[in-house]
Amino acid sequence: MAAPAEDVVTDAADDPRRVTKLIVVRVGQMNDDGTPSAARGRRHHIRYTCPAMSRKKTLHHPPHPLQVWLMAARPKTLPASIAPVLLGSAIAWYDGVFQLGPALAALAGGVLLQIGANLANDVFDFRKGADTKERLGPVRVTQAGLLTPQQVQTGMWVVFGLAALCGVYLAGVAGWPILVLGAAAIVAALAYTAGPFPLAYKGLGEVFVILFFGLAALCGTYYVQAGTVSPLAWWAGAAIGLLVTNLIVVNNLRDIETDRKAGKMTLAVRLGPRGTRIEYLALMLGAYAIPVIVWLIGLAPPAVLLVWGSSLRAVYLTRLLWSATGRELNIVLAGTGLLSLFYAGLFAAGLIAERLV
Repeated sequence: MAAPAEDVVTDAADDPRRVTKLIVVRVGQMNDDGTPSAARGRRHHIRYTCPAMSRKKTLHHPPHPLQVWLMAARPKTLPASIAPVLLGSAIAWYDGVFQLGPALAALAGGVLLQIGANLANDVFDFRKGADTKERLGPVRVTQAGLLTPQQVQTGMWVVFGLAALCGVYLAGVAGWPILVLGAAAIVAALAYTAGPFPLAYKGLGEVFVILFFGLAALCGTYYVQAGTVSPLAWWAGAAIGLLVTNLIVVNNLRDIETDRKAGKMTLAVRLGPRGTRIEYLALMLGAYAIPVIVWLIGLAPPAVLLVWGSSLRAVYLTRLLWSATGRELNIVLAGTGLLSLFYAGLFAAGLIAERLV
């Protein structure tokens, strides 16, 4: 399954060649009935900016509902839910057990779980006071008043329901263990920021991501096709888990100050900025060491070392993380998400090429 992660809005300062749409929302406090108080009688502004233009054009109309829900889903975080399914299916191909139907159902289920977790994160962080106007990340629809908490929570349950339907199909293919895994994934997604022991608030976010984003997602994908889990799948699940965990690391590094004020004691708050940057580096090194290990112990062909073709990007992101602060870290966050997909794609390409040659 996927972990909650921050979406990233690339603004004009990040890429001066692009005209970028920024959504500016003027809202106040939420009313008791869950409606944004300042949204009554006031229109949201959509501002279009371009660094090559000296003036800004403001259109006085509210964002389209589909646009708002797309923001809530955070599509730029979804490569992290696609990567483990991609690699798990490639390992199934390499082992001669690939099945298209279960692979596609696992992909749909994983993406839906990610979106559901993002929605849960959006509404429950707002209710706990972790998302305020001081946050440095992109717009959160609940905090911004674009959707009420009840709307977001309803959307969350709808998405989890669709994910459960994928799970029912997969259980028919691979048996009851998939139902257990799917139920655990939904509970964990909710427990990340909700309930009496929210994992993200106790410094356990990284453990959650490695277990569900890496091992459960990849090994589950392999299991629904093969009916078992190979040693290579376990190793690859750990690799993807380490790499994708860096999404949480960057997110929490950016939000150290606001999280500390809200009592959200993430691992980044506990380690501090320098310790969190060292954590990012350690996880990156671990992810790139695993392909070498599985080759040396004979679980995978040397073609898996193709994954090192993404290492220059990893070095770039690590160096950028070391100097970036505040909103600059959103660039690292977006890059880390794409790196996970690039890494999985190269790992998968090495395995598939070995079978085709």
